Amino acid sequence: MSTGDAGFEAPLVELRRQIEELERYPDESGRKRELARLRSRLRRETEALFASLTPWQTALIARHADRPFTLDYVQALMSDWVEIHGDRAYGDDPAIVAGLADFRGRPVVVVGHQKGRSTRERIRRNFGQPRPEGYRKALRAMQLAERFRLPILSFVDTPGAYPGIEAEERGQAEAIARNLLEMAVLRVPIVVTVTGEGGSGGALAVGIGDRILMLEHAVYSVISPEGCAAILWKDQGRKEEAAAAMRITAPELLRLGVIDAIVPEPLGGAHADPQEACTRVGEAIAKALRELSRLAPDKLVTERRKRFRHLGAFLES
Repeated sequence: MSTGDAGFEAPLVELRRQIEELERYPDESGRKRELARLRSRLRRETEALFASLTPWQTALIARHADRPFTLDYVQALMSDWVEIHGDRAYGDDPAIVAGLADFRGRPVVVVGHQKGRSTRERIRRNFGQPRPEGYRKALRAMQLAERFRLPILSFVDTPGAYPGIEAEERGQAEAIARNLLEMAVLRVPIVVTVTGEGGSGGALAVGIGDRILMLEHAVYSVISPEGCAAILWKDQGRKEEAAAAMRITAPELLRLGVIDAIVPEPLGGAHADPQEACTRVGEAIAKALRELSRLAPDKLVTERRKRFRHLGAFLES
């Protein structure tokens, strides 16, 4: 089993293992029939499992190590990628990637979280938890986009901003707040795609946009289910209860108006077929850009600010 596989996927992983093992054998009588039977069973069981995911199981899928990350989307969907490094104040932060690319014949600026897959890369990228210089690098790239009138494509996938002492000393809260302020008034189209975890202010700092897309099995919340359970009940073991109460899944967030569209994932999740997942995200982004290209800069800013000001519900007693 891959280290990224959630425990509840174990039966599917075992079926895949059996199929891969049988595919290595030479053609023999009955082999094709057995392969067809196993593949049919795998599809049925995958459909049944993913049709009834709990919010906590969805969170585990969103964290899967084999889901595409920002640079995977860049490689699959774009060309002429030129990465930008550093915030011109302190240094570079590999947990955030930023740069210029060509998306379907159109120059764009890309920003996004990058977690890493190998142990070494995960450590180098701080498990996708940005420091202040990462958010300032992202802002530098987005201001460049405004200067040259380029659309911004943002990819969100982080457990949250890094809470370490050195990050706080360098102004973590200010860097996040500055991005929220500046992104609200950028006069170019911004398409945000939540691809995995959307964790709190660490996600929102690159998540202010005109269209908010979200993959089917991604999550987006103010805190992790474990963190919520620890704060409310002093018991991380109640994380499944917290996940259900927090409304973190794409269908819930679409109903609440937090996101604009859900991008369907391949059967078994984006990690089961990363290339197809990237293709579907590319189609959704292209559609959003076509819609936004019709709006004047003033209209973009007005509608963006209105959108975020009207989020939430208030009950008066």
